[in-house]
Amino acid sequence: MIILCADTRTIATMDVSDVAARYLRFAEMEARERSPLYAEISRGIAADSEVLGFLLTLAPGKQQPNLLLAAVRHLFGTPQDWHGFRDTLLANRDAVAALMQSRSTQTNEPARCAVLLPLLARLPQPLALIEVGASAGLCLLPDHYGYDYGRAVLSGEPMFRCAANAATPIPRSLPHIAWRAGLDLNPVDLSDGEQVAWLETLVWPEQTERLANLRSAIKITAAIRPRVVRGDLLGDSFVRLCREAPKNATLVIFHSAVLAYVPNRSEREAFAARAMQRGTWISNEMPGVFPDIARRAPARDAAGRFLLSMDGAPVAWTEPHGAALEWIAA
Repeated sequence: MIILCADTRTIATMDVSDVAARYLRFAEMEARERSPLYAEISRGIAADSEVLGFLLTLAPGKQQPNLLLAAVRHLFGTPQDWHGFRDTLLANRDAVAALMQSRSTQTNEPARCAVLLPLLARLPQPLALIEVGASAGLCLLPDHYGYDYGRAVLSGEPMFRCAANAATPIPRSLPHIAWRAGLDLNPVDLSDGEQVAWLETLVWPEQTERLANLRSAIKITAAIRPRVVRGDLLGDSFVRLCREAPKNATLVIFHSAVLAYVPNRSEREAFAARAMQRGTWISNEMPGVFPDIARRAPARDAAGRFLLSMDGAPVAWTEPHGAALEWIAA
């Protein structure tokens, strides 16, 4: 938070501290065990006044680590280390800034279907799915993929591996989905090679299996072409889409790593209330997005984890890219 005072230099310093802390959190809580390269680069950014100064020229919503890291890789390839990243960024800051201003982190991670599946399979079938923040719609097809939970496998390709604890109710079969649609401010067009390349760049450098699975899911989705409507989850387009769902199916409204981009807490809670009025609401977000739900979850070190909930009740802690699921619901 910025505290206003007479000395503008103090304000700037506090801004720098906030951005530096954000990159350190990303390095330690998100990237350290998943991408050593991104962790190294993010630590370097947090300690580098010139790179932090570059970030402060961007709007706050464009200062996020995933966006900066992906922009540099998308334009110039994967750097070897922090020093290579820094040199490339500072020599090409205008090009990087332009891309960051025009793009967003529409990470469409189909492996998140693995943590949603146990909930979807338990609901009265058939289902009608609405995903808000659907990006290209890859997560609208959970019934078209395979899942390996360690002690049980549901065959299919791509195969998403998800380490599930003993309490997790592993589904025996895929859900029956009668209807599906997505909503996004800027839907990704899978027939556009540049947009697909950006989705691929959002996969972190060392995650080769994740990239292969993404490419496989893109092929399936491009063939099926689930409907994704351009619109705002806070606007009338969401209500209209809900009205289109068939009445003889269980309407499920879900999202993963989306509501964090709605900065106003009251607007997030208003959306949740609207979703529960119209169907079953499944949220897979960082715990701070819905703090009242997080307070009802069993205490644990939630660093780097999402909280999965259904209709406002905590259900499980999840790995952000769908690789692990710790069931906590009774």
